[in-house]
Amino acid sequence: MATNTHTAEMKDKADDTFKKVQDAGSTVLQKGKEVAGAAYETAQAATSAAGHAVDSATQSAGRGIKSAADSVRDMGPQSGMLGSATAGVAGALESTGSYLEDKGLSGMADDMTGLIRRNPVTAVLIGVGIGFLLARASRS
Repeated sequence: MATNTHTAEMKDKADDTFKKVQDAGSTVLQKGKEVAGAAYETAQAATSAAGHAVDSATQSAGRGIKSAADSVRDMGPQSGMLGSATAGVAGALESTGSYLEDKGLSGMADDMTGLIRRNPVTAVLIGVGIGFLLARASRS
């Protein structure tokens, strides 16, 4: 009979210990979820902030290119063949600057994705060509 009482006490202690370990594991798991959630939110906020900073920098570069277009237009010849070339270069710079200023990096990425989807074979061939050129350049 004493053995049955002793066995029952041991079982109760084992059950208590198991319950304590289970509670501790549950607490650790909950804390881990909280920490992971906070880390995810922090990373998401940092990514968003970085994206906005890059878009802002791209738009600033667009304004700078438009300013360069104005300088080319003002300083270059106004007539003749060189005047036409100056106007063409200034126009190209101005349209590039406007594109960068309006679209930003995210808009450029969207446009590039659309272009690749419309022309997948061409995109693959360009990728292979760039890879070939990079491989050749890295050998030298």
